[in-house]
Amino acid sequence: METNSKDISILVVDDEPDIREILEFNLQNEGYHIDTADSAEEAGRVLSTKHKLILLDVMMGGVSGFKFADQLRKNGNETPIIFLTAKNTENDMLTGFSIGGDDYIAKPFSIKEVIARVRSILKRTGDATAKMPSDDVINIDGLSINMESKTVKVDGEPVILTKTEFNILVLLVENRGRIFSRADILDKAWKDDGIVLERTVDVHIARLRKKIGTYGDYIVNRTGYGYIFNYQ
Repeated sequence: METNSKDISILVVDDEPDIREILEFNLQNEGYHIDTADSAEEAGRVLSTKHKLILLDVMMGGVSGFKFADQLRKNGNETPIIFLTAKNTENDMLTGFSIGGDDYIAKPFSIKEVIARVRSILKRTGDATAKMPSDDVINIDGLSINMESKTVKVDGEPVILTKTEFNILVLLVENRGRIFSRADILDKAWKDDGIVLERTVDVHIARLRKKIGTYGDYIVNRTGYGYIFNYQ
């Protein structure tokens, strides 16, 4: 069952008043509750657990959007983030994804595109929660994946994963010994979001490997084929 948009709060962070107003007006028309901030510093004060998504400008005075997002992820905040930026290169996109961003929209943007991306992210993160099996724990030596609470522990210590990282890990672990192409992983971990680059899979898996320590060595890249969780 989909969540009513009226129940969803979104935080818009941009140092340009016109951009904030345009996004606030149009997203409110779609039924979302919108809060705004003109800087990362203000966003840090405004952001709360009620917010289900952050639209975050990258190039702001003071703390940049990338730095703010990185701080959030390091502090364990996994609220989905869509970056807004005038910079539109593949390296910039990969930077955003590598620090835990969920999507990336280049300025100037179409408001229809923004709304479509917002809906896609909210649907995707909702699906990721709803479709995971519950009442189940997967243990591989010291790697423990709790499917009900969506948490991971490595040798007894909690590890903070994004929803996408968690989905990738579960996909590979539940299908040990099976190779998944990047396209397969995009389809299953990102659901129906067709705008994500295949190369983004490599970024997320590299970050996942690092987070789960020695157990990351089980995630093997078979050149020309894809990724496999190689544990017998």
